[in-house]
Amino acid sequence: MPTLNERYETYCRTLKTLSQSHLLAFWPQLNGAQRAELLDDLDRIDFDRCQPLIDTHVRAQPTVHIPEHIEPPEILPAVADEARAEHYARARQAGEQAIRDGRLALFTVAGGQGTRLGFDGPKGAFPISPIRNAPLFACFAEGLLGAERRFGCRPRWYIMTSSANHDQTTGFFADNGYFGLSPDDVMFFQQGQMPAFLPDGRIALADVHRVALSPDGHGGSLQALAKSGALEDMRRRGIDTLSYHQVDNPLVQIIDPLFVGLHVLAESDMSSKAIPKAYDKERVGNFCLVDGKVTVIEYSDLPDELAEARNPDGTRRFDAGSIAIHILSRTFVERVTVPGSTVQLPWHRAEKKVATVDQAGSAVTPTSPNAVKLEMFVFDAIPLARNPLVIYTRREEEFSPVKNAEGVDSPATTRRDLIRRAACWLEQCGVTIPRDGDGEPAMPLEISPKYALDADDLAQQLGEQRPTLTPGRPLLLE
Repeated sequence: MPTLNERYETYCRTLKTLSQSHLLAFWPQLNGAQRAELLDDLDRIDFDRCQPLIDTHVRAQPTVHIPEHIEPPEILPAVADEARAEHYARARQAGEQAIRDGRLALFTVAGGQGTRLGFDGPKGAFPISPIRNAPLFACFAEGLLGAERRFGCRPRWYIMTSSANHDQTTGFFADNGYFGLSPDDVMFFQQGQMPAFLPDGRIALADVHRVALSPDGHGGSLQALAKSGALEDMRRRGIDTLSYHQVDNPLVQIIDPLFVGLHVLAESDMSSKAIPKAYDKERVGNFCLVDGKVTVIEYSDLPDELAEARNPDGTRRFDAGSIAIHILSRTFVERVTVPGSTVQLPWHRAEKKVATVDQAGSAVTPTSPNAVKLEMFVFDAIPLARNPLVIYTRREEEFSPVKNAEGVDSPATTRRDLIRRAACWLEQCGVTIPRDGDGEPAMPLEISPKYALDADDLAQQLGEQRPTLTPGRPLLLE
């Protein structure tokens, strides 16, 4: 292993050729620990990936090209109509068989911290269930245990962390006994990072001994699967399909046999779920058909006349919102991540406020954007996919992310929606739900995913028994 000084000498030569020598400007005044931290930061930078982007995305502002002709794509219904009933039945059977055969794995993107929630720790450790206060990670672990109970096979779990929360995440799992899973059921790996750039193309220093680094976007999850060895692990285990979701949405149906089966029968590279938008300019991506390819256009990039466009019957023309729930084929991820591939995700530029140091080493706290960050979006893989498929799901059934401490998409609204969904499932099973004056369930309700994965599963679990609910008295099914 090279010594600290040998690593330093190597970087002196490398950074000089890249016009990034300023990253070592404070070396003489650093102590041994600081020097090691700086070199470790430099090791995290893929300079071959970064350098070409300086001219195209940092010094220049890439033009966002909105095509002239954008059409709504075909979106499959959440529930089969008469014409699709037979196909949906076959798809459900195909999905269940893929799960039983061990071909499906869960992929959770969990690199975020709970800072915006006022929580000190990984977001996945945030307590969210209405009665037990089970953390997000526990909800998904119980979903895997529920899948094992229902289908006889426990899907493997791939969890992408970040440098900011990796050790905390792995420690949280260990401290909680992996929530009933075996450590062998879970593979953790870290998301890639990109440096922040100053407008002139220099990489920014966050401190005299630290590079300003940040995650490379959820699109970087595909590269992380490849670089971490996760794809090779899947190949060895016969896993060919990934159920992708983000850690902040506890309503997601992580193992959905219908969704998996539709993906398999379509021989799709990448399939996605959508929800009808709540209003024209809701802050979600829009599924569109661009030059014959299914594409997600950001809410900020979709022209107002399209966002507000109506069909002859008055319904919204572009109504399918992206909610970051996907099925990915392993071979597709391999294809878009192979070194030198011409099929790659694009980079997106964002101007951000980044704490830096000036040439004298003094801290600079900006009051306006002073740096450029680059990231990739996973939905940009959809136009690269063969036979992409999009299906509607119900918002109240599958989408209530916890993002903010208060207000919209907060713990309060997510817990409310978990209770509402539990009440809906119970009512579908013939259980009477007492409600208050606002029509809300008059007691806390919680159904562990280990106990039931959906309303049909709940009916089978209850059998002939039907609980009697009393206002104010919690009901927990676990």
